[in-house]
Amino acid sequence: MVGGELSERHCEILEAAAGLFAERGYAATSVRDIGEKVGLLGGSLYHYIKSKEALFVRIHDMALQVAGDRIATAMAGKTDPWERLEAACVTMLEIQLDPHSLTMPLMNDFASAPPEIRERLVAKRDAFEAIFRELIPGLPLDPALDRGVYRLLLLTLLNNVSSWYRQGGMSPEDIGRQIVRIFRHDVKENEGVERVSPAR
Repeated sequence: MVGGELSERHCEILEAAAGLFAERGYAATSVRDIGEKVGLLGGSLYHYIKSKEALFVRIHDMALQVAGDRIATAMAGKTDPWERLEAACVTMLEIQLDPHSLTMPLMNDFASAPPEIRERLVAKRDAFEAIFRELIPGLPLDPALDRGVYRLLLLTLLNNVSSWYRQGGMSPEDIGRQIVRIFRHDVKENEGVERVSPAR
């Protein structure tokens, strides 16, 4: 999850902190916990980090970057809008439903974060979800469908699959494909289908 120009020790601290934040949540993880995990006292740990808040924001941003890069790679080379959407949905679920993944717990732990960083976390999450905001306009949807509502419903469903998913059943890939199939309101596919007025 980490690397680049960081020292080996710095990477070790980031990995340890990410694991603790994902396992316990922001509020239940202390700087002392992180220090004990990597064998450093508090004073020595602050040589590598500014604060617990800054550390969490950095790890959260890195998790989003990893997720965004994986989705972009999955969509690369695909031109059909439905295939691109399916690749994005499948990859997001593979990340979210991986029991060893640190990405989604970090991305979703907003409630316990202090207000001074929560706004930034939400803004970063919104920027990540812009991937889907850019995909939806290219879909050949029925003009009667509101694309904003369509996007929000899709993201809500994707973000909540983990609440009912059980290993041993359908794979994340199968679930992602089923979701896209359900959301596929293709104009051509719906031609000739009689419209039913909503019940009042």
